[in-house]
Amino acid sequence: MSLTDRNRAIVRRFVELFYFQKNVRFAFETCVAENYIQHNPGILDGREAAIAALEPMFSRPDSRFDVKRILVDGELAAVHLHGRSAGSEAGGAVVDVKGGVKVSHWGGVKGSHL
Repeated sequence: MSLTDRNRAIVRRFVELFYFQKNVRFAFETCVAENYIQHNPGILDGREAAIAALEPMFSRPDSRFDVKRILVDGELAAVHLHGRSAGSEAGGAVVDVKGGVKVSHWGGVKGSHL
């Protein structure tokens, strides 16, 4: 299995656990390095800090995520999705880019529905 194939499996597993099952803690504990680097200045580095910051937002039962595409090439991955924190909210398009699959997070770009 190639590096791209292995990393694609990790990203797909993370997407399933994090966005669809909304099991933020398990997604991070099984798919993310403990020394995870978070490039968003509003969230501290480290797996536990990410879980603490993201679990309240992403595990809400009324949040919805429509994953448009998952792109993986070697150690680089991007997840393009449309997310809404409530059913009636317009939400926003996000591209979540990872360098060194699930070792760091380079953030999302919110904008119109793509």
